[in-house]
Amino acid sequence: MPDYRLRIEAEYEAIENTLSALPDRPLSTLSQLELAGVAALLHNFYNGIENIVKQVFQEKSLPIPQGESWHRDLLLAAAEKSIISDLLLNNLKQYLAFRHYFSHAYALELFPERMEPLAKDAVALFNEFKQQIDKII
Repeated sequence: MPDYRLRIEAEYEAIENTLSALPDRPLSTLSQLELAGVAALLHNFYNGIENIVKQVFQEKSLPIPQGESWHRDLLLAAAEKSIISDLLLNNLKQYLAFRHYFSHAYALELFPERMEPLAKDAVALFNEFKQQIDKII
């Protein structure tokens, strides 16, 4: 059990470091290179969320989804197993969609107006996620 909590705490710290690197100015003012950096940070943020959910699944001996849609299925299963709330699920779906887009797009196909709400809401969303996870670990 302690290793499990330590792994989750390490992920929390990595996510907090990632979120602290997000710019505090409008994304429309960033260069294409800076925007690609923000996209990578948002991608890393969501990967950290998934890593924590996988840790919870492993600790609870729940099967981690496999196959092409495992990212989506993991998030849905987390809500079905009451690891996260339905409201949090719906909010995280935006980051899941962005993760998918970023993984398959070119850096020059990033749109600051679409990324802005994700960057703006990430800290509050993480705090809500952390509260829900801390209740079950």
